[in-house]
Amino acid sequence: MADNRPNNATDNTGDDNDIMVTLDLDDGSQVECEILTIFAVGDQDYIALLPLAENGEPNPDGEVFIYRYEEDEDGNPSLDNITDDDEYEAVADRFDEWLDENEFNDMED
Repeated sequence: MADNRPNNATDNTGDDNDIMVTLDLDDGSQVECEILTIFAVGDQDYIALLPLAENGEPNPDGEVFIYRYEEDEDGNPSLDNITDDDEYEAVADRFDEWLDENEFNDMED
């Protein structure tokens, strides 16, 4: 099982206006991810990342990484693991709501 803890995130802009980041994982590997959304729960921001397969397509497992998200005074992003179970549950519930809202909006288009 891969260690999904980020050491570093680098912004990349995809050709189709998707914003991409490259995560340097603790195990020394890198994974390219598409930013799905940045959302708030309470006063904290979180980011949902969709890891991409080598061909640039979404991973076949539908796996999503969710991290705490902050920016410093210069606008540099910082990702941090969610270690508290209650915090994770609240964040996962909000992300599920976002997925439901996004799916509903796609049906209206």
